[in-house]
Amino acid sequence: MLKPLPFFAVAATLWLAAVSAALADIKDYEFQLVQNEIKSGEAIVAVRVVHKPTGKPVPEAVIFSKRLDMAPDNMATMTTPLEPVDTSEPGIYRFKTKLTMEGRWQLSVAAKLQGESGTLQGRLIIKAVP
Repeated sequence: MLKPLPFFAVAATLWLAAVSAALADIKDYEFQLVQNEIKSGEAIVAVRVVHKPTGKPVPEAVIFSKRLDMAPDNMATMTTPLEPVDTSEPGIYRFKTKLTMEGRWQLSVAAKLQGESGTLQGRLIIKAVP
């Protein structure tokens, strides 16, 4: 027969769970590309913000810095503008752009997450294909 846990054991377990949740770190999150390869020309680049321990998407991130350039192919000065596009999927952030040439493009992005201190930063490589 199982014995009930003493009140202090239950309280301690709940307290530890609450402290663990409150001690989340910006390092527990990451940007991920929705697609690694995109056809060159007019394109939509999409990234998701994910809470790594749970794998859940993170909605309502405030993306305040973004850049798309060809640094991976030693052409960091070759840039292209990114324009935010509305999306209905939580945790997915889309940008309209023009991939003017085939090759590797680096998306550098930074965001603030609600309830977290610090800045989430990511550098993701997209391959523009014919």
